[in-house]
Parts: sequence; C-alpha cells; structure tokens
Amino acid sequence: MASITLQNVSVDIPILDVGSRSLKNNVLAAVTGGQIKPTAGSKKVTIRAIDDLSLDLDHGMRIGLIGHNGAGKSTILRVMAGIYEPTGGSVKVEGDVAAMFDIGFGMDPDASGWENIILRGMLLGYSRKGIERRSQEIGLSTGLGDFLNMPLRTYSAGMGTRLAFAVSTSITPDILLIDEGIGAGDAAFLQHAKERLRSFIGEAGLLVMASHSEELLRQWCTTGLWMEHGRQRAIGPLDEVLAAYNASLSAPAA
Repeated sequence: MASITLQNVSVDIPILDVGSRSLKNNVLAAVTGGQIKPTAGSKKVTIRAIDDLSLDLDHGMRIGLIGHNGAGKSTILRVMAGIYEPTGGSVKVEGDVAAMFDIGFGMDPDASGWENIILRGMLLGYSRKGIERRSQEIGLSTGLGDFLNMPLRTYSAGMGTRLAFAVSTSITPDILLIDEGIGAGDAAFLQHAKERLRSFIGEAGLLVMASHSEELLRQWCTTGLWMEHGRQRAIGPLDEVLAAYNASLSAPAA
C-alpha cells in the first residue's frame, strides 16, 4: 500500500557569498519565503525551506498543498520524490512514485518525437523494452502524427507539451506528486487534458498536489496542508484549511 512518512524533516538550502544583512537577503526572503540563517564567522547564508515537518500520508489520501510562493510546497514534493535530501529528520516512501514537476525534463531537442518517447519513458523508470512496447500507444495518444518523425526542436511549445504529457501519464504510479508550478504553459495544458489527468490521478494510490488554484484543489483533493515559511500551519479537511488560509490573507497585518 502507498504511504509517505516524514519525521521531523528539515531542509536547509545554502546560499554562498551573501552578506547576512544585505539587500540581497531581503530579496531572497521575499522570493523563497524561507527562514534566512547566517552562519557565524562565514559569508554563507542558509535558507531553511522546510522546518521540522512531520507527516503520515496513507493510501487513498488526496492532499492539496496550500500556501504563498516560497511556503515550502515545491520543496516538500521534491523531498517526497527523493530529489532533495533532508538535512534533518527522516523520509520513508512505500510505493512507486511518479513526479510531474517539469513534464518536459529529459527531452532532447535534436531527437525525434519517437526517440523522445523512449528517452522520457526510461527517465520515468520504464525499461527500454517496456517503453518500446508502449511507444505506439503513446505516440497515437499525442495526436502528433507524422511530426513524431521530426526533431523536437521543430515543435511548437504546445506540441512539445502534448508529447511530454502523453509519456508522463502513460504509467500507473502508486504515488503521484504534482506541482502546478511547472510553468504557465503546462498549467494551461493541464486544463485541456482534464479527462486523461482525471484517469491518471484516479489510478494513483496516493496524491499530493501543490497548486494556487482552489478549483483544481477542490476537484482532486480532500485534505489540505497549509504551509507557511517552511512550517505546517494546519492540516485537515480541504474546505476548512482553505477557509483558514483565505481568512489569513484578508486579516490586517500585525
């Protein structure tokens, strides 16, 4: 059964050669939302992107990550995917993981559409023989026809996204991690691919999605996790957590 357990997880991101009191620090704070911690006797500054987070996510859960830009949502997803190693605490993941952060990652602009199906499929964990068996089905689902014989660099942005999306949603993961911050064009494409995405999400044993869209969160998630400056503010029924988050946005500054 799919499950994810985070126990007292912290993630520190070092920023080198930045004075701890500089204007650059203020900019970093605004962009990352993390906690900036200067290192004594050093110019190195550390941003704590995740601070002492513990979670137990079980099979069947549909988690929506809520919070401002830099609250830690994308970092959590990358820790769960094994991309980021926590600097403190432990992570335990049971089940195969599919991560949709940058669905065009691993695509070769000089390779044909067919070749990119193989490359992207192997990156997602298929064996070469396994993805070759699925390649005709995937190619047909793109609707790109003879363009699949041409180099990726000749594709429009929309065509490239259709190809990457078709390969990314060809697997049946135990755990599905989705970050809406994959880019404006990709997010728009997800709206046009609702049917396939609905089936893809429905087949996953455990879903964790980061999004600023309440419509998407309400459509696919039942539990909300509100993050703020790398810390958990609330977790519970999605509607209740969204209401608390929205109320905090309209509250007067202290």
